[in-house]
Amino acid sequence: MGFNCGIVGLPNVGKSTLFNALTQTAAAEAMNYPFCTIEPNVGRVGVPDPRLFKLAEIAKSVKIIPTQIEIVDVAGLVKGASTGEGLGNQFLGHIRSTDAILHIVRCFENNDITHVNGNVDPIRDIEVVETELILADLESLKKRESTISKKTELLQERKILRRLMDWLEQGNLLRLLDLSEDETAFVNSMNLITRKPVLYVCNVGEHEIISGNSLTEAVENFASGRNSAVVTVSAAIEAEIALIHDENEKLEYIQSLGLTASGLARIICGGYALLDLITFFTVGPLEAHAWTAVKGTLAPVAAGVIHSDFQRGFICAETISYDDYIAYNGESGAKTAGKIRLEGKEYLVKDGDIFHFRFNI
Repeated sequence: MGFNCGIVGLPNVGKSTLFNALTQTAAAEAMNYPFCTIEPNVGRVGVPDPRLFKLAEIAKSVKIIPTQIEIVDVAGLVKGASTGEGLGNQFLGHIRSTDAILHIVRCFENNDITHVNGNVDPIRDIEVVETELILADLESLKKRESTISKKTELLQERKILRRLMDWLEQGNLLRLLDLSEDETAFVNSMNLITRKPVLYVCNVGEHEIISGNSLTEAVENFASGRNSAVVTVSAAIEAEIALIHDENEKLEYIQSLGLTASGLARIICGGYALLDLITFFTVGPLEAHAWTAVKGTLAPVAAGVIHSDFQRGFICAETISYDDYIAYNGESGAKTAGKIRLEGKEYLVKDGDIFHFRFNI
């Protein structure tokens, strides 16, 4: 499985610039005016994971294949978007199809880049976007209510609808509402936007990437009250990093800025935590391959991520932990040390597991 997220925010907050940098492409036209993104841009990018390169080095793998994420850059939302203002609610549908939301917030001052609301105020900007998402969800629930209003057998669903709408009408996000099992199933079936997990991404100037500023501090305080994480990046710096193709030069440049990782890496780490994702590996002389699974995934399901036949005919999984693979210099050394385990259908995959799946169809 992959990690699929939508980039949202007001116009001119750095969404398309960041998208270009993350996907290392010029597919999104980053211009200094609202609504330059006319169609949602979709990019796929490899997840940076230093462990993969270490595994490939030991196994002398010919190819290195990282797991990937999909990023959807959606046109800037403005007040009234849920009723068609700006480019309208056509773009809200693109957000519904994503697993999580990266909410880009402008936290830099620059008189040369216009702000759609006249001045920089990240909390107000967040609330403008989230109000539109709340209104969009309310509209979806009201439409659903109108289709079942005369069906007596759907009394329980009407109760759920009423509770959800009451919560939204108070200006609250659905992800902040404790739901029963039945309510959760219903919300998931509706694919409601405000139920999706959110990572706030503060876009700052190049000179503020280490220290942040009063605006990023305000976003962090705001997010902590919503049990959400915050990542601070500079879209301008990420654009520069994207132009460096040599990995060693790229690392040197990142370190020269006082950073340990690029904004991409930090966003991915934040996104993985957001969705409870883990990475497992398959390693051999032909390729070292990283794969994504949800925390709590059973071994047969992880096998199915690679190929459906692996899951259908699953027998067991030869398993080595990442630490053991490194410590004993590969599969042969791990086997000699008795560190290869045979795990069955009830085994819960752990982050960093290295698998060889046995199957028979």
